[in-house]
Amino acid sequence: MTLSRGANVALTREIPDLTTVVVGVAWDVGHEPTLGSRLVCATLLLDGSGNLPSPEHFVFFNQLVSPDASVGHRTARGTDREQVEVDLPDVPAGVDTILFVLYVDDGAGVHRTLGQLRSCSVRVLDGRGDRELVASEDLAPGLRDETALVLGELYRHSSGWKFRVVGQGYSSGLTGVARDHGLVL
Repeated sequence: MTLSRGANVALTREIPDLTTVVVGVAWDVGHEPTLGSRLVCATLLLDGSGNLPSPEHFVFFNQLVSPDASVGHRTARGTDREQVEVDLPDVPAGVDTILFVLYVDDGAGVHRTLGQLRSCSVRVLDGRGDRELVASEDLAPGLRDETALVLGELYRHSSGWKFRVVGQGYSSGLTGVARDHGLVL
């Protein structure tokens, strides 16, 4: 199933025994190999107010696992460049949403953007065998000067979990995403 921006799917309603999901991110930088080496995936675990409960709920290359070990980066497989594994029953009750973000980690004096991407997508796999459950449309078209992109969100709904493709770009980069969720970088 391919989802466009804003579309969602009720994962645990469709698969009641789903306990682990893997969120994979794929991209193509074309003739911009330096851009590819500067792309980073981050995961933000948010409370009911949409804020990070603490800086430790920001999972990325310097902090590969959430404080409760329910969310963690793993070695990417297949066509994904990055993968994050989420053990749904272990996500603390105070975490309502898990955001998946791709951003450019550029140094001073360098300005690369996500508008240089040829393609970018996010997908959700069943953690029991990496069977694809849902994938996004290509999120690269329409990106221009953005340096961060909220790819999608895994969120609680009723007694289960849903996934929504977001595709919201930020020209203010990761700083802007973090600020929107109560963290100052």
